[in-house]
Amino acid sequence: MRDQFHEDLDTISDQLVELTRLAGSAISRATTALLDADVHLAESVIEADRKLDDIRIELDEMSIDLLARQQPVATDLRIVVTAMHMSSDLERMGDLARHVAKVARLRTPDSAVPPELRSHILQMGQVAEAIVAKCGSIIASKDVAGAIALDKDDDAMDELHRQLFAALLDENTSWSRSSILDLTLVGRYYERFADHAVSVARRVVYLVTGEYDSEVSYDHEDAEDADVLDSIEHDTPA
Repeated sequence: MRDQFHEDLDTISDQLVELTRLAGSAISRATTALLDADVHLAESVIEADRKLDDIRIELDEMSIDLLARQQPVATDLRIVVTAMHMSSDLERMGDLARHVAKVARLRTPDSAVPPELRSHILQMGQVAEAIVAKCGSIIASKDVAGAIALDKDDDAMDELHRQLFAALLDENTSWSRSSILDLTLVGRYYERFADHAVSVARRVVYLVTGEYDSEVSYDHEDAEDADVLDSIEHDTPA
C-alpha cells in the first residue's frame, strides 16, 4: 500500500513537471504569435490551454483521492497539499500565455507590438520561457538552492517590466491608445507569469524544509486583467 502511495506521489511530481513544459511551450509560442501577428499560432495556444486545465483537474483529483485513501500525515501530507497549490500556479501560467495569445489574435493582421519594442517583448518572452524551464527542473530535483536563486530571474523580469512601462509613459511616443493598452496588459502578463513561477519555487522550498516565508495570491489581479481583455475584444468599456 505504501509503495503504491509513493508511486502516486511520483506521478503527481511528473505531472507538475509536465505542466511546466506545457506552460513554457505556450508562452514561447504566444510570444512568437504576438510578434509575428500569427493568428493561427495564437489560436493553437488558446486551444492547447485546455490540456493544462485537464492535467490540473486530474492532478487535483488524484491528490484528493490520496488524501481520502491514505490519510497522510507530516511530510507526506505536505507533499500532497503543496502539489495542489503548485498545480494551481502552473495552470494560471498557462492562462497568462493564453492571454498573450489573445492579444496577438485581437490585433491581426497587424502586430500588437511596434517595431521599437519588438526586441524588448522578445526578451520578456525569453526570460519567461527560461524561468518556467528552471521551475520544472526545481520540481523534479527538489532543488532548494535553485528555487531560492529563481528570485534573480524574477528580478530580471521585473526590470524589463519597469522599462516597458517607462517607455509606454513617454510623452514623445506616437503609439496609439490601443497599442499602449495592449502592451500594458502584455507586460503584466509576462511579469505575472514569472511571479507564479517564483510562487511554485517557494512551495518547493516549503515542501523540502517545512518553512515558507510568504504566500501571495495573484488570482484577483489575473481576473481583472482577463476582464479588461474581454472588454477590449467586445469593444465595451472596461
